[in-house]
Amino acid sequence: MSDLREAFARARGEGRAALIGYLPAGFPNSDDSVRIIESMVEAGVDIVEVGLPYSDPLMDGPVIQEAADTALRAGMTPAGVLDVVQRVAATGAATVVMSYWNPVERFGVDAFAEGLARAGGSGVITPDLTPEEAGEWTRATDDHGIDRVFLVAPSSTDARLQTVASACTGFVYAASTMGVTGARAAVSGAAAGLVSRVREVTDLPVAVGLGVSTGDQAAEIAGYADGVIVGSAFIRRVLDAATPGEAQASVRALAAELAAGVRRRKG
Repeated sequence: MSDLREAFARARGEGRAALIGYLPAGFPNSDDSVRIIESMVEAGVDIVEVGLPYSDPLMDGPVIQEAADTALRAGMTPAGVLDVVQRVAATGAATVVMSYWNPVERFGVDAFAEGLARAGGSGVITPDLTPEEAGEWTRATDDHGIDRVFLVAPSSTDARLQTVASACTGFVYAASTMGVTGARAAVSGAAAGLVSRVREVTDLPVAVGLGVSTGDQAAEIAGYADGVIVGSAFIRRVLDAATPGEAQASVRALAAELAAGVRRRKG
């Protein structure tokens, strides 16, 4: 069983959803991004999504775009992302990379999968790669024991859900709403129905992302999903902090609130 599947199984054994936290590697710089992620894990994050900063983030909202731009200006590269993954994986949290396909392809598909495996990474989420175009990636991840995670959305047909879920090996990422990433006052009501539909076609864990920012929202999603994904809310805490130490403390407090939320799951 992969580290990802073990993390979901452990959370399920405790009667709760897994908490998944996202931060771009190198935001606000390489060392501080690792320290901030360590604070997340210490406060209850089970699985870490390390973002690979990209210059053309079409699916990302303004908060994640600002963080990615900061990381790129600080010199973050795909090789640097793998270094961050190695340091984060040392915390014991299952660690995955969230990346658009272009940087992986430019780095080298086999080289990236091999480097991630060597760094202790568990898998990769590829939001803009479709299963039909993922033949080379499927082979490389199989060769190096890396989990694949693709996205589904409320607009996905039943046939599409089947296709995407069958291509995943780690978990299925259910986008709770159409549109770009970003914290929202309320999570889309379509999320629960989407999770239910995905469960009809796969036994893989299903995690919900896009819009989660509070413990109450985490508790709501934990009532029907296997994982709760939080990204923009963590980044906002870092952007609003005056110092790196303040950023770590603020992120730690949010992670603790969210971890408590997935443990008082509604439903």
